[in-house]
Amino acid sequence: MRYRRITPYLFIGPMIVGLLVFRLIPIVASLAASFTRWNVFTAPTWVGLANYRAMLGSPDFWQILRNTGVFALLYVPGTMGLGLALALLVNRELRGVTALRGVFFMPYITSVVAVAIVWRWIFATQYGVLNYLLTRVFGMAQGPSWLGDAHYALLALAIVYVWQSSGFQMLLFLAGLQNLDLSLEEAARCDGATRWQVFRHITLPLLSPMTFFILIVSLINSSKTFQVTYALTGGGPQNASTTLAYAIYQNAFVFFRMGYASALAYALLVVVGAITLANFGLRRRWVYHDEPRAS
Repeated sequence: MRYRRITPYLFIGPMIVGLLVFRLIPIVASLAASFTRWNVFTAPTWVGLANYRAMLGSPDFWQILRNTGVFALLYVPGTMGLGLALALLVNRELRGVTALRGVFFMPYITSVVAVAIVWRWIFATQYGVLNYLLTRVFGMAQGPSWLGDAHYALLALAIVYVWQSSGFQMLLFLAGLQNLDLSLEEAARCDGATRWQVFRHITLPLLSPMTFFILIVSLINSSKTFQVTYALTGGGPQNASTTLAYAIYQNAFVFFRMGYASALAYALLVVVGAITLANFGLRRRWVYHDEPRAS
């Protein structure tokens, strides 16, 4: 009988240990480190709020924070819009639609190195596919330097991130579409509503709970821009494509400013947390909940 009582704890024990060791303890340790000056090789020195004062007083921090906001404004609507469009496209009873879904999802699981190689070729200034189309098809005199110009680097990264993650958003939207009550759409069509009216006034409101979830996921993902940034631009030129997540990596593992990097991490936590809480506060205004009626 004693072994039966402890059996559930034996199963959840590894998960609890992993949560403590790899999640909770590092969170607390990074909070403590944000109040120290620590370069990994020597013992940390307590400096109080000096890292936070240096962060708020640095022009680079405000530029990086602005880059993070601009990237989120490009990435979140882009990936959600493209994901919804793809979900509507594959939400049909067509031959080969399962393979098509796999093709759209493939960029999400593709190696970052392969993604970087392909997109470097696409964005190449002289022989890139994109500039070839702009000059030969659209008549531009010269294509921009997508990865080397401070005006275009962040936009180029946003395009790659949207392309890479829209397949995942597609699956989420597709799950939402396939769980909708189709009787309302059929009734609207019988009353003479057009496809756009059905989509605008019935499909989108019914899909709003899933849309809200995807919005939160997209906002969180927009703050985790590292792999593609590292592979394509390295945060340049002149910090033009550096976001908070990449600045944390640079300060921690390039400059070995662990205390300052921890302060940046908590600044990122505050920004993402505030936006997430604001979205939860506004949820009631636009998220439709189909509550059962009392009999």
